[in-house]
Amino acid sequence: MTLEIGQPAPEFSVLVDENRKVSLKDYKGKKLILYFYPKDDTPGCTLESCGFRDVYEQIQSLGAEVLGISQDGLRSHKKFQEKYSLPFDLGSDEEGILCKLYDVLKQKSMYGRTFWGIERSTFLMDAQGKLTHIWRKVDVAGHMKEVLKSLKS
Repeated sequence: MTLEIGQPAPEFSVLVDENRKVSLKDYKGKKLILYFYPKDDTPGCTLESCGFRDVYEQIQSLGAEVLGISQDGLRSHKKFQEKYSLPFDLGSDEEGILCKLYDVLKQKSMYGRTFWGIERSTFLMDAQGKLTHIWRKVDVAGHMKEVLKSLKS
C-alpha cells in the first residue's frame, strides 16, 4: 500500500513501555509526528531523536506530539530515552508490523551483507489523523526545520 498525503494515516497500536500501548486514536485532536528510525543510540538516530527533543516545546506549542518507532525492544528504548532525556514516547515494533504498515522496511546492504531495515522516515498527521506530510530517506541535517515549518503551515 502506498501512503499518500491527504489520506487517513493507517491505524496502529504500539507498546511504548511495559504497561502501556498507544494508538493513533490516542492522538486525535493533536497533530502527530511519527518518525521511524533504524536503531537506538546510533549516531544518526541519536542526532535525529535529540533534534526532536530540542524542539519538543515548540512542537507542543504548535499542538503536536512526537512518537518515535524502531524495532528495538522496550529495554533498549528506556535506556535511550534516559540517556538523552527524550521527553516523548518511543514505540517498540520488534515484529515490524507498524514498519510494514507505513512501508518503511527496505532492503539494505552493509559490508556485503543484505538485510531488511528501517528507512528513516517521518509522517506528519493533522488533528483528525490525515497525512499532511511524508518524508522518506530523511537526511537528519535540517529535518527539524522542515518539520517545524510544516507544523506551522
